[in-house]
Amino acid sequence: MSSKRCYYEVLGVSREASNDDLRKAYRREALKHHPDRNQGDSAAEAKFKEVNEAYQVLSDDDKRRIYDQFGFAGLQGAPGGGPGFDGIGDVFAHMQDLFAEMFSGTMGFGGASARPRRGGDLRIGQRLSIREAAFGCKREVALRAPTTCLDCAGSGAKPGTKPEACAQCRGAGQVSNARGFVMFTSTCPRCRGAGKVIRNACESCAGQGAVERARKVMVTFPAGLDSGQRLRVPGQGTAGPGGAPAGDLYVEIEVEDDERFERDGVDLVTRVHLAFTDAALGAELMVPALEPEETQTSLPLTVPPGTQSGAVFTLKGHGVPRLDGRGRGSLVVVVQVDVPTALTARAKKLLTELDAELKGSGAQESGPRAAGAK
Repeated sequence: MSSKRCYYEVLGVSREASNDDLRKAYRREALKHHPDRNQGDSAAEAKFKEVNEAYQVLSDDDKRRIYDQFGFAGLQGAPGGGPGFDGIGDVFAHMQDLFAEMFSGTMGFGGASARPRRGGDLRIGQRLSIREAAFGCKREVALRAPTTCLDCAGSGAKPGTKPEACAQCRGAGQVSNARGFVMFTSTCPRCRGAGKVIRNACESCAGQGAVERARKVMVTFPAGLDSGQRLRVPGQGTAGPGGAPAGDLYVEIEVEDDERFERDGVDLVTRVHLAFTDAALGAELMVPALEPEETQTSLPLTVPPGTQSGAVFTLKGHGVPRLDGRGRGSLVVVVQVDVPTALTARAKKLLTELDAELKGSGAQESGPRAAGAK
């Protein structure tokens, strides 16, 4: 998952992009990297597939919501490719649509106002106990990152002044040049796409609009998280330049080890020791359990007579809650029968008599190796 590029980055759009913005961006990138226009170019083919995958996820409201909150891990597997082009005819059709949008100004050409540049994203790690990860919690996390400058309110201009519209692009953030009958647009070199210039910079932030300081953010961790998953907190990243929207905060989850349980997806595995006599005669046990309340830490389990070491019992509905809220996994109990290593003379005599009795009656057979409990 870590090798994948952010879907928004693949399409070259912001996280606030509308469905129409996504469609236009997809059309632009797909046209650029389509195999019919880049024959024999394996890199272009890979990018074309990447663009299709990104569009399929982001154009689906449900998949986009999951991806925005949990990243690639929340999707639980790479989605299939998005809509593509069927042939060279489709390429020309999309080119015609693209030029029509360019000349109509719907794609931001022809003097459209520049969008404010969004702030950068932040990434931090957070360790959770197995109970916190399973049932969710709220926690305040400490950050040290650029935040909006209070003196200039994020504008970057000296208090009492304000940024001025760029004279070269007239505040658009883009400049256009005609080549034949096609108009090409690029980022304004003077204001670097901001559409504004600062003549008198704020002394507190040196014109950046942000200063680094420590702060705390309250993060809500949903039930069912596991190590390696990522949580997105919108608007808690670094401040955007010139008062633009802040980026997002990404919290990487690490679940602490627990001596009582091993986690297997939404199932929990616990191991219990059973005396030799209890295994032979059967017993009622209390096994460790993971529940929302710390006071409830065990569950009853009936072990039938003849239980063998390694037998497995499954307690359904006592595992980890599923991230999508659809119930819980199971608690899997693995039994380990303890054979005594130090025996008294009387114990040895009794075991010898038991051995003779079992062999004489033909009852010394293997008992159940596994059993289930509902």
